[in-house]
Amino acid sequence: MDEIGRLGRDNWGWQARIGMFIVGNEAVPEAEMWAMAPPHVSIHAARVTASSPWAPWDTGRTTVSLADDLTRGCRQFAAMRLSAVVVGHSSSSFVGGVGWDRAVVAQLAEILGPEIALSTNGLDCQAALRHLGVTAPFLVIPPWYNDASLAAALEYLKAHDLAPAGYLRQDPGIGWRDLAPESLYGHGMGFAQDVESLYRQIRAACPSAADGVLIAGTGFRCVAILEALEQDLGRPVVSANQASLWQGLRRAGVGRPVTGFGRLLRG
Repeated sequence: MDEIGRLGRDNWGWQARIGMFIVGNEAVPEAEMWAMAPPHVSIHAARVTASSPWAPWDTGRTTVSLADDLTRGCRQFAAMRLSAVVVGHSSSSFVGGVGWDRAVVAQLAEILGPEIALSTNGLDCQAALRHLGVTAPFLVIPPWYNDASLAAALEYLKAHDLAPAGYLRQDPGIGWRDLAPESLYGHGMGFAQDVESLYRQIRAACPSAADGVLIAGTGFRCVAILEALEQDLGRPVVSANQASLWQGLRRAGVGRPVTGFGRLLRG
């Protein structure tokens, strides 16, 4: 360890390597995870182009079938000596509904093996909220979530005893708000996100009944404002990528606190 301590930082994950399935055309999940990851923890992405959920149910909702990209990514991850793997897609958990998270984890485990800790973003967000004592979160969703996605998110949280005290779909601003939510990402909204505006909107809209905030969506750029929101609101703030990094670190046995990204990672 003394010799390692004298070496420069090369982002090699000798302490933990975390694999993350992400949307194929997104850059936010990797950027945010690398920003938050402590030294000697590395992040490795596999890209998925399937629609939500990434593992659809059969007609009887008894089992799920992994999208081809999930299967291919699993086989690659299995050779990488990872500590943990997460299905980093809030929408898949929301749309998949009750039981989906556990079903997809079981399918992934058949490929990855029992030694790699597995999770989904839905499971990670649930665990993070409960860890912080949040039972009535203020749900914040990206502007590209349409009404059906919003309804699925609200139902998912209610079904897991985390009934939101309110919700906010971010106003994307001038030049964007005239487009339908489902059209925003195709027009480049994912690479034109305004986190300062998001901060102001959350601070203004968070109801007093909320005992915390959940910012859902791994493609929703927000970790830069988590600390400021917690200071201003006086309540814990959980984001999708923050929750999955926290869960991955815990499952890998990495107990080092991470500062600057909310109380969840400070330990």
